[in-house]
Order: sequence, then C-alpha cells, then structure tokens
Amino acid sequence: MNKFIKNIIAFSIKNKAFTFIWVGILAIAGFISFKSMPIEAFPDVTNTQITIITQWNGRSAEEVERFVTTPIELGMSPVQKKTSIRSTTMFGLSIVKIIFDDGVDDTFARNQVNNLLRSVSLPEDIDPEVQPPYGPTGEIFRYTLHSDQRNSRDLLTLQTWVIDRALRGVPGVADINVFGGQDLVYEISTDPIKLDKYNLTPYRFTMPSAKVTSMLGAM
Repeated sequence: MNKFIKNIIAFSIKNKAFTFIWVGILAIAGFISFKSMPIEAFPDVTNTQITIITQWNGRSAEEVERFVTTPIELGMSPVQKKTSIRSTTMFGLSIVKIIFDDGVDDTFARNQVNNLLRSVSLPEDIDPEVQPPYGPTGEIFRYTLHSDQRNSRDLLTLQTWVIDRALRGVPGVADINVFGGQDLVYEISTDPIKLDKYNLTPYRFTMPSAKVTSMLGAM
C-alpha cells in the first residue's frame, strides 16, 4: 500500500499540469453535485401509507366506530401488500390508516384503496376521503381559532374562506384539515307559484366547510 501511494505522489510531482487539471475537474464536479443534490432536513423513511378521513357530525365516538370505522377497516382487509390497518375514532370523526410494505408504490396503494372504498356500506350523507400523499413528517403545524366576539360558525366560515385559501397558496402544502365548528346554512323562503312559473324547485344548500381532521399536511 505504501508503494502504491508513493507511486501516485511521484506521478503527480512529475506531471504537475495533468494533476492540476484533473483535480480542478474533480472539484468542479463535486461542487455541481453538491448544488444539485436534494437534501431534506427530515427525510421520510417510513413506509407508504394511505389515510382515510370521514366526518359524521354530531355522532358519538361509539356510533362512528360502529358504523364508519369498523366497516372501512373490514372493507380494506383485501388490500394487497399491506402490513397493518390502524384507526382512530373520536366524536364525529374517523381516521383509518393503511400501512404498506417497503417499496410499495403510492399509486398502486392508492388505487387499491379507492377501488375498495366504493364497495364499503356506510350511512347516508357520509363521504370518506382519501388524503393526499404525505408522510408522518409532513404534518408541520397545528393551530386553533379562538374569539370572544365570534361563535364557532363564524370561526369555521373564516377558516374556510380566508385562512384555508391563504395557506393552500403556500408552496408544498398538500392539504388543510379542520375539526369542529358549525356549518353556515342559508334558509330561503320561496313563493311556490312563482317557482312553478319558471319551472324551478326549492332546495336546501350548505356552504362547504373544511375537511375534518386536526392537522395541516405538507409534501
């Protein structure tokens, strides 16, 4: 080994110009590699996981567990290459996480979950949602809204139409989810005779609220 090192040193001394050139090329290549290499402060080394969040307003945790969480867990049983299914149930909220084996592609896992979710029998007016792809390190912030002058309906409206839209404009934010608050509902009194004249029918509508959970996810 010592002889090999001595030969390298002797060659470098005899060929100074060549040595300076290849050392300069190596330095430039190293600098370019350093600048272009993606570096994450908190790299996501976890397995692929799919999260299903379902809201059932006004229902106890026992009802949500029985009629929402359990059917979804059973419906996800045929999913291939999964390692486990975990769930969290609370008042008006169900969270089910399907964790997959190492190396499972997110698209493959997401397609399976979406296909099986259509066959799950749930109560009416319940719309489970598969969350965007982000790992456990993607949850970057949690916050609450408080006010002495505004009620929960006003706070939810502020969250939905102001805060939510502002945060979604931040690069890298995958999803914003809110738990709690009352939906703002408009009730309109109509004249049936005039509606019939224009071939219209009355209906009830609700302003869309934020998705149900208590986390802010980022890619």
